[in-house]
Amino acid sequence: PASAPLWPLAVKAGSIPPELPSNPARATGVSRRLMINKLLGKVFGTANDRELKRIRPIVEAINAQEPRMRALTDDQLRGQTPEFRQRLANGMSLDELLPEAFAVCRETGRRVLGMRHFDVQLVGGIVLHGGSIAEMRTGEGKTLVATLPSYLNGLQKNVHVVTVNDYLARRDADWMGEIYRFLGLTVGCIQHEANLDQSKRREAYACDITYGTNNELGFDYLRDNMKLSGTEIVQCRGHQFAIVDEVDSILIDEARTPLIISGPSEGNVAIYDIVDRVIPRLKCGLVIAGEVERERREEAEASGDYVVDEKNRNAVFTEQGVRHAEEILNVGNLYDPKNIEYLHALGQALRAHALYRRDVEYLVEEGEVVIIDEHTGRKMPGRRWSDGLHQAIEAKEGVKVQSENQTLATITFQNYFRMYDKLSGMTGTAETEAAEFAKIYDLDVRVIPTNKPMIRSDHADIILRTENAKFDAVVEEIKQCHERRQPVLVGTISIEKSEKLSEMLRRQGVPHQVLNAKQHRREADIVAQAGRLGAVTIATNMAGRGTDILLGGSSQALSRQLHFERSGGKWDDAPEDVRAAVLEEAKAICAREHDEVIKLGGLHILGTERHEARRIDNQLRGRAGRQGDPGSSRFYLSLEDDLMRRFATGLMQMALKEADDMPIESGIVSRAIERAQKQVEAQNFEIRKRLLEYDDVQNKQRQVVYGLRREMLEGEGTREFVLGRADDFVEAYVDSYLRVESAGERAPEELRAQFLHVFGFDPVTEGIDLDGPPDGVREALTARVIERYEAKEARVSPDLMRRYERYVILRVLDNQWKDHLLSLDHLKEGIGLRAYAQKDPLIEYKKDAYTLFEEMTERIQEEIVRYLMLLEPMSEEERRAQEERQQRERERIFQAASAARAASMPKQHSRSGRRPRSAATTPVPADRARSTRSATE
Repeated sequence: PASAPLWPLAVKAGSIPPELPSNPARATGVSRRLMINKLLGKVFGTANDRELKRIRPIVEAINAQEPRMRALTDDQLRGQTPEFRQRLANGMSLDELLPEAFAVCRETGRRVLGMRHFDVQLVGGIVLHGGSIAEMRTGEGKTLVATLPSYLNGLQKNVHVVTVNDYLARRDADWMGEIYRFLGLTVGCIQHEANLDQSKRREAYACDITYGTNNELGFDYLRDNMKLSGTEIVQCRGHQFAIVDEVDSILIDEARTPLIISGPSEGNVAIYDIVDRVIPRLKCGLVIAGEVERERREEAEASGDYVVDEKNRNAVFTEQGVRHAEEILNVGNLYDPKNIEYLHALGQALRAHALYRRDVEYLVEEGEVVIIDEHTGRKMPGRRWSDGLHQAIEAKEGVKVQSENQTLATITFQNYFRMYDKLSGMTGTAETEAAEFAKIYDLDVRVIPTNKPMIRSDHADIILRTENAKFDAVVEEIKQCHERRQPVLVGTISIEKSEKLSEMLRRQGVPHQVLNAKQHRREADIVAQAGRLGAVTIATNMAGRGTDILLGGSSQALSRQLHFERSGGKWDDAPEDVRAAVLEEAKAICAREHDEVIKLGGLHILGTERHEARRIDNQLRGRAGRQGDPGSSRFYLSLEDDLMRRFATGLMQMALKEADDMPIESGIVSRAIERAQKQVEAQNFEIRKRLLEYDDVQNKQRQVVYGLRREMLEGEGTREFVLGRADDFVEAYVDSYLRVESAGERAPEELRAQFLHVFGFDPVTEGIDLDGPPDGVREALTARVIERYEAKEARVSPDLMRRYERYVILRVLDNQWKDHLLSLDHLKEGIGLRAYAQKDPLIEYKKDAYTLFEEMTERIQEEIVRYLMLLEPMSEEERRAQEERQQRERERIFQAASAARAASMPKQHSRSGRRPRSAATTPVPADRARSTRSATE
């Protein structure tokens, strides 16, 4: 009922967001503060309004340059680039050059692409240049906006334009690249699918402007810090300026997923097949989705083997479940240290069965489990869940269980993008996450006005009791739209749901297109035609971000389709005159359909489920109503939806259960759902912030290790580093064994053993008296260490010795860092238990991680010194002599094998008296074949 209080619908005990009062009596105070804030905004303007007011004169200055730029010839327009670079070299700042540079870029876009930047696009470009996030609605031309700051900053530094997938990176590099190349700037593109070799990647990163995906940029950074030669580094110009397209997707949605480069470990993967047979034989006690079920947890733990907590994405065994698992496995006590592998594998197997669903979180393709990105709906080939979870899912699906991997290098997107000197981004939905962008990345969000007013109609949600009733209602509305030929885009949250809806439409005889991870290669074409007359398109969350939905359809896509239907040939192979004729026909069709779709109300968006984040819902809505076009949107929900089950309060559930399968359209319920989404967003923000706090510890250590590694890679001071560490160890050993009063009589003997182990010589046999004054002993030992090291270097050249040093240092660093990452993972897994001792786990983690880091640096230094002091380098003559000996040995083995083969052949034919055939055609009996193979081997 309309008079029902809002708070019970939105607030859960113990998880009240800061913006909602825990006591309804305080609502008046909250409302008063909100009113005051609105009043202040009206009087003084919001921060966004003030920023737009500051930018307006800059836009006017750019517009003032337009007549002059239009009067220039093409050659004169190109000539502006070297002139700008000269002025920058003479001390002019980028800000001072901005109006002219933006005007040049705008005029070039008009001439080369036939696209002139609108004033609001100039505003977006200025915001991006200033290192902020520009929120621009779908269809406002974000791709074109990025050319303005890219050109300006590309005059002086390298610019990385970051996209969410390979298709957009290639498309934008080719499309917008025409502007840059016309003006004399170089453009590169980094793609995963292109399988670029190192030289091509290095060449692309050396360009003034480089397009690439966030994954490729991050992995290239990690790979660069595993290289053994400075010439192999591909990100040769560092991290100067990045413009991140769909910045909310990359910096928020994917922030919890670290990039990991891994290598094979020695784990036992057979154990996952063993424990996978256990889970189906156990009984689920309870699936916790909301507060109502949570009250029955004790009862469930007494009767079931495990409990699933969907809200917190967790599944745990009950005591009874542990006993049953022990009986099935016949392993005794699972908590015995010898059974720790079983316990870990069982936990992951339970999560695989209870929380991870096929065609929702992953696909099975060609015998492999492929992860589906929960935020975009795209497949993520090559990516694997860590800590045995991927192996558990492989065992569950009955495919080959691949070996576990050990982390070799890792970084989060949060810390990767914070390395850039300047960072900015674009998206259609950032304002809801403005606080997180400010706190984590120090980025302000600026909302850019639309070029034309937004006239889309967003209808209130319709809520039904069951999922089946919801889908029936969705299908009915699709049919109604299709009958009047209004285009419809239907958003689903998973492949499973999209295929279910597709099957229902097929039964009803409604033609449609499906866009999900299984059809990702056709993504752009499907989305481009979603605005055609009578089109019905079902899409997962990926929803073709980056591709505009044009009302009436895309003439380019339609022309390719018409040509293929008529000739079956490829568009690029068709004669120019044929393509021109088909394109004109397609343009006429699209123009006619555009007018008809406008009359029908534009594109209609149907959401079949609310996402945890309001941004994702807004992204789906934003597919309609681009650039002043009409459009509409509506969401259909049910009590069986994930969000509703996990966050709907008892009062809301009881109210809706009374409604049977009758649809309810209520603004009150819609607002309550939005408040639930805010709770989830706040919860996810806390998770990301906490993860970042832990990762910051590792990030500082990573910076130290990678900084040292880069110095050594470039060959700077490797000799001084080795001898300096050697001197430190000599001093430490003398202090430990000779200066300390408690060292004992055996101290000199222990010092001799330590020197023999690390430096490869016995001080006594070298004539050094260990009974003398410690300072004198130290000087003598240091002099002997340096003398022996210089003797090694004298045997080879200084250049070759530096190469030895560099190789040893890098290998030791990499191996120790790899082991250190594993230690940090183990530390992080158990650190939460410290809370039971009334200690802050984060503080404890920082302390222990620092201790581990100190121990690692000690091991690194000792191993480097020991390897190089025990190394016996070969001179060039010795190396050649060794190669000659090896070559002679190979020849001897080959001759022996040939002789054995030749000796066996005549015996085969001695009885027949015939001349033996060549070895290639002579049949050999099985017993002789075995002996021949042995001789050859």
